[in-house]
Amino acid sequence: MMNKPPLLVSACLLGQPVRYDGHGKAMPSPLLFELARRYQLLSICPECQGGLPTPRPAAEISGGDGGDVLDGRARVITQTGQDVSRAFIDGARQALDSAIRHGCRQALLKANSPSCGNRQIHSGRFDQQLQPGSGVTAALLQGHGISVFNENEMDRLLLTKPQP
Repeated sequence: MMNKPPLLVSACLLGQPVRYDGHGKAMPSPLLFELARRYQLLSICPECQGGLPTPRPAAEISGGDGGDVLDGRARVITQTGQDVSRAFIDGARQALDSAIRHGCRQALLKANSPSCGNRQIHSGRFDQQLQPGSGVTAALLQGHGISVFNENEMDRLLLTKPQP
């Protein structure tokens, strides 16, 4: 049997209750089955890995996007005003370490998340508005050549040849 390529996947998309609100956001079973058929799924939650509890206050990036947080030009702030940037950066680094250790070339992460969003993130004003940009983990992975998809891009991911 041929080894399946590894795919880093946000734990919440696999149904694990790790989101800020204590819930998961599991993808439909047929999609999960197809992913598991094609890939070795490696579950991550950068926010939990960075030491944040579940549940936890909602957080958004203020003053930029994930790349700016990594460069110290923006911060991740909770709805209650706490700066949790360090936890987000630590979790992103752990996700990258896991990706490198397992040879991941692709990741499937939660859309719009301050950690995992790969196209858009919330505005940083807790007003439900989205803006272009990547979350902290997505930015770090992309900066190291790992292709990042979100759950709304499953068709693109499944059309992409799995990279060993």
